[in-house]
Amino acid sequence: QVQLVESGGGLVQAGGSLRLSCAFSGATFSRYVMGWFRQAPGKEREFVAASARRGSNTYYLDSVRGRFTISRDNAKSTVYLQMDSLKPEDTAVYYCAADQSLILSEFRNSAAYDWWGQGTQVTVSS
Repeated sequence: QVQLVESGGGLVQAGGSLRLSCAFSGATFSRYVMGWFRQAPGKEREFVAASARRGSNTYYLDSVRGRFTISRDNAKSTVYLQMDSLKPEDTAVYYCAADQSLILSEFRNSAAYDWWGQGTQVTVSS
Protein backbone atom coordinates (compact mmCIF):
# COMPACT_ATOMS: atom_id res chain seq x y z
CA GLN A 1 0.00 0.00 0.00
CA VAL A 2 1.62 3.21 -1.18
CA GLN A 3 1.31 6.20 1.12
CA LEU A 4 2.08 9.78 0.19
CA VAL A 5 2.38 12.60 2.71
CA GLU A 6 2.80 16.19 1.52
CA SER A 7 4.22 19.04 3.53
CA GLY A 8 5.52 22.55 3.00
CA GLY A 9 2.46 24.51 2.00
CA GLY A 10 1.58 27.86 3.49
CA LEU A 11 0.91 31.54 2.91
CA VAL A 12 3.41 33.57 0.91
CA GLN A 13 3.45 36.93 -0.80
CA ALA A 14 3.57 37.21 -4.57
CA GLY A 15 7.12 36.80 -5.79
CA GLY A 16 8.04 34.55 -2.90
CA SER A 17 9.02 30.90 -2.78
CA LEU A 18 7.87 27.67 -1.18
CA ARG A 19 9.16 24.12 -1.35
CA LEU A 20 6.69 21.27 -1.15
CA SER A 21 7.79 17.81 -0.11
CA CYS A 22 6.07 14.48 -0.61
CA ALA A 23 7.26 11.49 1.39
CA PHE A 24 6.60 8.14 -0.30
CA SER A 25 6.37 4.78 1.49
CA GLY A 26 5.07 1.29 0.96
CA ALA A 27 6.81 0.38 -2.29
CA THR A 28 10.00 0.93 -4.30
CA PHE A 29 10.05 4.65 -4.97
CA SER A 30 12.33 4.55 -7.99
CA ARG A 31 9.79 2.45 -9.90
CA TYR A 32 7.13 5.16 -9.70
CA VAL A 33 6.36 8.18 -11.81
CA MET A 34 5.74 11.08 -9.43
CA GLY A 35 3.46 13.98 -10.22
CA TRP A 36 2.26 17.20 -8.67
CA PHE A 37 -1.25 18.46 -9.35
CA ARG A 38 -3.22 21.38 -7.98
CA GLN A 39 -6.85 22.30 -7.55
CA ALA A 40 -8.15 25.81 -7.00
CA PRO A 41 -11.65 26.47 -5.64
CA GLY A 42 -14.26 25.89 -8.31
CA LYS A 43 -11.74 24.53 -10.80
CA GLU A 44 -10.71 21.09 -11.97
CA ARG A 45 -7.55 19.47 -10.77
CA GLU A 46 -4.70 20.33 -13.12
CA PHE A 47 -1.29 18.91 -13.84
CA VAL A 48 1.66 20.92 -12.55
CA ALA A 49 4.78 18.77 -12.95
CA ALA A 50 5.97 15.19 -13.22
CA SER A 51 9.19 13.30 -12.75
CA ALA A 52 10.00 10.12 -14.62
CA ARG A 53 10.96 7.06 -12.62
CA ARG A 54 14.60 7.84 -12.00
CA GLY A 55 14.22 11.59 -12.32
CA SER A 56 16.01 11.75 -15.63
CA ASN A 57 13.14 13.56 -17.31
CA THR A 58 10.76 16.18 -15.99
CA TYR A 59 7.60 17.74 -17.39
CA TYR A 60 5.77 20.95 -16.56
CA LEU A 61 2.59 22.89 -17.06
CA ASP A 62 3.49 25.72 -19.41
CA SER A 63 2.49 28.43 -16.93
CA VAL A 64 4.91 27.15 -14.27
CA ARG A 65 7.86 26.21 -16.46
CA GLY A 66 10.87 28.27 -15.43
CA ARG A 67 9.36 29.06 -12.02
CA PHE A 68 8.74 25.60 -10.56
CA THR A 69 11.20 22.71 -10.34
CA ILE A 70 10.32 19.10 -9.58
CA SER A 71 13.05 16.89 -8.20
CA ARG A 72 13.29 13.56 -6.46
CA ASP A 73 15.65 11.96 -4.00
CA ASN A 74 15.38 8.23 -4.55
CA ALA A 75 17.49 7.53 -1.46
CA LYS A 76 14.98 9.39 0.70
CA SER A 77 11.90 8.32 -1.25
CA THR A 78 10.83 11.93 -1.50
CA VAL A 79 9.76 14.19 -4.32
CA TYR A 80 9.96 17.97 -4.10
CA LEU A 81 8.35 20.89 -5.84
CA GLN A 82 10.37 24.08 -5.56
CA MET A 83 8.10 27.00 -6.37
CA ASP A 84 9.68 30.39 -7.08
CA SER A 85 8.25 33.69 -8.31
CA LEU A 86 4.86 32.66 -7.01
CA LYS A 87 1.77 34.40 -8.32
CA PRO A 88 -1.72 34.73 -6.82
CA GLU A 89 -3.01 32.41 -9.55
CA ASP A 90 -0.82 29.65 -8.12
CA THR A 91 -3.10 29.55 -5.07
CA ALA A 92 -4.53 26.04 -4.77
CA VAL A 93 -4.39 22.78 -2.88
CA TYR A 94 -1.35 20.91 -4.17
CA TYR A 95 -1.41 17.14 -4.40
CA CYS A 96 1.34 14.62 -4.84
CA ALA A 97 0.54 11.56 -6.96
CA ALA A 98 2.31 8.33 -7.86
CA ASP A 99 1.89 5.52 -10.33
CA GLN A 100 4.04 2.60 -11.37
CA SER A 101 2.72 1.89 -14.82
CA LEU A 102 2.28 5.23 -16.58
CA ILE A 103 3.58 5.83 -20.06
CA LEU A 104 4.73 9.29 -21.13
CA SER A 105 1.41 10.24 -22.73
CA GLU A 106 -0.34 9.70 -19.39
CA PHE A 107 1.91 11.77 -17.16
CA ARG A 108 -0.36 14.85 -17.32
CA ASN A 109 -3.59 12.92 -16.74
CA SER A 110 -4.73 12.93 -13.11
CA ALA A 111 -7.07 9.99 -13.74
CA ALA A 112 -4.11 7.80 -14.64
CA TYR A 113 -2.46 8.01 -11.20
CA ASP A 114 -3.35 5.35 -8.64
CA TRP A 115 -1.99 6.93 -5.46
CA TRP A 116 -2.60 10.39 -3.99
CA GLY A 117 -1.58 12.39 -0.97
CA GLN A 118 -3.97 14.38 1.18
CA GLY A 119 -2.97 17.73 -0.29
CA THR A 120 -1.34 20.84 1.10
CA GLN A 121 -2.69 24.38 0.79
CA VAL A 122 -0.63 27.02 -0.98
CA THR A 123 -1.92 30.59 -0.76
CA VAL A 124 -0.19 33.44 -2.58
CA SER A 125 -1.25 36.94 -1.58
CA SER A 126 -1.01 39.91 -3.92
